[in-house]
Amino acid sequence: MAIKYVKGIRVAKSTTKEVYEVGPVLFERSKRAKNLNISVEPLKGVRVAVPRSLSFEEARKIVQSKVGWIKKHLARMKEMEEKHTFIRRNSVDIDRAKATRRLISRLNELADGHDFTYHRVFIRNQKTLWGSCSTRNNINLNVKLAQLPDKLIDYVILHELLHTRIKNHRKDFWRRLDRLVGNAKDMDSRLNKYQLGLL
Repeated sequence: MAIKYVKGIRVAKSTTKEVYEVGPVLFERSKRAKNLNISVEPLKGVRVAVPRSLSFEEARKIVQSKVGWIKKHLARMKEMEEKHTFIRRNSVDIDRAKATRRLISRLNELADGHDFTYHRVFIRNQKTLWGSCSTRNNINLNVKLAQLPDKLIDYVILHELLHTRIKNHRKDFWRRLDRLVGNAKDMDSRLNKYQLGLL
């Protein structure tokens, strides 16, 4: 249980309580929450934002009444986690120097092969993006890209290289990307299956 002190009084900021048929649930005091808010997140489990007007025990009883909803969402989250095990399991062990060399080498091969130019390249450990292209045509690539299948690595790199010429995602962008990678929307959908690896 996390504790804070308000004018010498001990006040619990958070606590973990067992909820029947769910298991451990994190209850956190929230200044912003006007009502109790239950969230089920991949890799994190069940979290409950508890308003000041409720005690943690009262919140636990409300959560217990929502067990059916929680179990349904936990099952969905478990399915998502299983799909993305590969990236999560290996992200800690990635050889950053080796991955950087590989990604830069492939970037240059694809840029030369398709007559693209870019300003600078940065390899970063990002949580929300596989890649990006700045207004100055600097290419940013996520080091975790090195763990993806080769076709998806090429897709991300070509996607960002194309942004050196087209700074939007309108129809013309996708048409030209189709010419480079095949079915771009299908590749994008396949890439989305790995998004949990960015967390």
